[in-house]
Amino acid sequence: MKLKSTKTYWRFILLPFSWLYGLGVWIRNRLYDHELLKSTSFNVPLITVGNITVGGTGKTPHVEYLAALLGEKFSVATLSRGYKRRTRDFRIASTDSTVSEIGDEPLQIKRRFPEITVAV
Repeated sequence: MKLKSTKTYWRFILLPFSWLYGLGVWIRNRLYDHELLKSTSFNVPLITVGNITVGGTGKTPHVEYLAALLGEKFSVATLSRGYKRRTRDFRIASTDSTVSEIGDEPLQIKRRFPEITVAV
């Protein structure tokens, strides 16, 4: 019974924050709609997978699936922030890169698909 009351408590406490977040997203979307914020266009097709704030949602396996699926017909590249890497600069991964240089997931992708460009 305590678990249910704890969930209700947190829902009540966090509800105003969800409204504020929703308002912020709505305002941001209107700014893009009215071109007060500019979006960037590219001359090549892009596929974006996931977001940078939530881990453990299967982004890396999905990127690997897309690389395998599209790699034979298209030039494939991946861009990652290199979570938990120790470097800060922009890097192009090689199969000799280390986890501390580029992060574990970019290194995993580069070693599995050495023919694609992996950047962090």
